[in-house]
Amino acid sequence: MSNQKPIDPVVVEIIRNALKSSADDMNAILIRSAYTPLIYECGDCVVALLDDQHQVLGQSAGLPIFLGNLETCTKATEERFGREVWQPGDVWILNDSYLGGTHLNDVTIFGPVFVDGELVGFTASRAHWIDVGSKDPGGSMDSTSIFQEGLRLGPQKLVEGGREVHQVIDTISTNVRFPYPTMGDMRGMIACITMGQQRLEEIVRRWGLETLRAARDEIFAQTERLEREVIRGIPDGIYTAEGFLDNDGVDLDTPIPVKLKITVSGEDIEFDVTESADQTVGPVNCGTSQTVSACRVGYKLLVSPDVPGNGGSFRPMTVQVREGSVFGAQAPAACQWYFSHLGLLIDLVAKALAPALPDKVAGASHGDSMIVLVAGRDPRTERDYVSLEATLGGWGAWEGSDGESALINNVNGSLKDIPTEVFETRFPFRITEYGFRPNSGGAGKWRGGNGVIREYEALEDCTVSLWFERSITPAWGLFGGAGATPPEVIVNPGRPDERRLLKCNGLRLRNGDVFRCHTGGGGGFGDPGERDPEAVRIDVLDGQVSAAAAREVYSVG
Repeated sequence: MSNQKPIDPVVVEIIRNALKSSADDMNAILIRSAYTPLIYECGDCVVALLDDQHQVLGQSAGLPIFLGNLETCTKATEERFGREVWQPGDVWILNDSYLGGTHLNDVTIFGPVFVDGELVGFTASRAHWIDVGSKDPGGSMDSTSIFQEGLRLGPQKLVEGGREVHQVIDTISTNVRFPYPTMGDMRGMIACITMGQQRLEEIVRRWGLETLRAARDEIFAQTERLEREVIRGIPDGIYTAEGFLDNDGVDLDTPIPVKLKITVSGEDIEFDVTESADQTVGPVNCGTSQTVSACRVGYKLLVSPDVPGNGGSFRPMTVQVREGSVFGAQAPAACQWYFSHLGLLIDLVAKALAPALPDKVAGASHGDSMIVLVAGRDPRTERDYVSLEATLGGWGAWEGSDGESALINNVNGSLKDIPTEVFETRFPFRITEYGFRPNSGGAGKWRGGNGVIREYEALEDCTVSLWFERSITPAWGLFGGAGATPPEVIVNPGRPDERRLLKCNGLRLRNGDVFRCHTGGGGGFGDPGERDPEAVRIDVLDGQVSAAAAREVYSVG
């Protein structure tokens, strides 16, 4: 029997919130210090504090697909160079898609935290850099090799003993198209890491390392107990679901199957994606660590979603991935748009478990980032530019509530689109329309959320690259709810040269050309015939459902 005195629960809560607040401070420093709109406006970043065993102590709000795998970067570094590689004052950088799991634009910067010469943990940040030297500015929709996607960095020191490693920084700055803002974002991330180191040191000095570790153990144990309790409530069995990506961006005629098997046994749960497609020629592959992260997102949506993620969150779950598949890509597979099959996978978790958790699941979301990437030269500044943004869409309905309209997809969490005013100020474009796409959400007792319509007019010659997905497997409904309308992009609508497409790379636009983006909605939930007529009338008044659809679908005149 242990003689160790139980830790005061009040102290546990103080430390829990101190760790979370420290992560929030780090994230605020990064966003406020960043040079590019994708970070300071959209928030395409995330941070975390880890203990000395690479377990998550606290993390900020951010992109769920980044969370839960920042520790893979510190682990990979230690496995490659040994435990003794960690030294005070060092900061490391890594963006290797097969280690970090995402595309090369997602750069992870991290560093050890020492207190009185003892390693007590790590701080880590990840953010999207606007360009890392890919064959096309900002990224390519048709890459077929990792070597076309930019500068690939294994773990290496960016700062050593408090001083920047100029050779590494020079290598980076000479291999990206926009070195000034990139270096600004990089130093914002370094400042974020430094802030996290200071905050973690303050916690250790205030409470002592022994107390911090005891609080950590209790926090992890609480989380694990709560999550195992939820899993025990799921009937044992095997649950399956599958869907298809439209294509890999290169072979536009071949859908990509994504297959999920979930096995629940007692208080343990296993996710198996081994029967999904082999890695593709086009850029819809990812490393295993990112697949684990996506399964964690799907799991967390259903299992204790109100409990913040930490090192105890995922102890009940395991993930089976097949090497050489789209979920376990091996070099030199292209990984630029790694998130499309992951977004589908997250939705499939809810679909598979719907029979067991009908009161917790939702219809599918629009499911993809719906990327718009524009590049060119701005005559106002006489400088080249590139802009990448995700487009909003509809989320699925669930028992008791309609789905939300105009939200970012589940992969991206708190990511925001670029405000119209910022976009028009920084780039030679006019946003001529931005609003809801009526009737795009699936009908149901509870209606799926609607997608959006966003129309761009080019004010100078430029190129546009598009990555819109989920037309073959648009958002499905559950328990009688209807599926949603899939996405659509129209170039120069109503003109003789009108084109309809979902993916393209470097399509040339002339001054005055227009492209109009329609994103998909979310799936409905329950029989549409059971929808409250008053709710339908409010939908019509709000412009979410047309009068014709109200009559035809809901029989409300």
